[in-house]
Amino acid sequence: MGETAALRVRTVRRYTFQQGTDELEDLRVCIPEVLDSQYGMHVWPSAVVLAQYVWFHREILAEKRILEVKLGAGVSLPGVVAAKCGADVTLSDSAELPECLENCRRSCQMNNLQGVKVFGFTWGDISPELLTLPPVDIILGSDVFYEPEDFEDILSTVSFLLEKNPSAEFWTSYQVRSADWSIEDLLHKWDMKCVHIPLKSFGAESATLAGSDLPGRHTVQMIVLTASHSSVTPM
Repeated sequence: MGETAALRVRTVRRYTFQQGTDELEDLRVCIPEVLDSQYGMHVWPSAVVLAQYVWFHREILAEKRILEVKLGAGVSLPGVVAAKCGADVTLSDSAELPECLENCRRSCQMNNLQGVKVFGFTWGDISPELLTLPPVDIILGSDVFYEPEDFEDILSTVSFLLEKNPSAEFWTSYQVRSADWSIEDLLHKWDMKCVHIPLKSFGAESATLAGSDLPGRHTVQMIVLTASHSSVTPM
């Protein structure tokens, strides 16, 4: 059997973000996944929560410039939702995982999104792609705080982006995996401030969300990071 047939099972998850009582105004998106232990190309609970936060703020996203950053997920649910809400979206993932970048493109194709840019980068590396990146208003990242050894590389990169874009915000959700993990000291080191967003404030407290039971009983947190000197008030 070929590598694809032997190792990979492809599937598609469907999500419905509700407008209210009018189903015609609901947002439906499809996300391709690759069920393979060697890759992370599937939707995690935190991504659904972040996508809900994006959807909750959909009315202010039109023409906003948004960058979604990931750690090898390659599915782009929050970024796809932002693009469907009219934002100018750029998707990124690990430069070392071309399979993830290709799946980002597949997500865009499946949701009829044209003109969404996709590029690879490495956390902690100020690459030419980051140096030449156009201005951004919002940075999205779900479950990027996964391995503690990556936390400083992540926050150094986010700090660079916030310095380059002083009015920008980093919207990020993460699943609590250990009470011993903290980014508080690193936030101080990289001169950032953090606001915790209660899930109930944007309709994400339920175990089911967007037609999915992925949030389940997992403990997911939503935070917004900004530069310490920024006068921006998180939405």
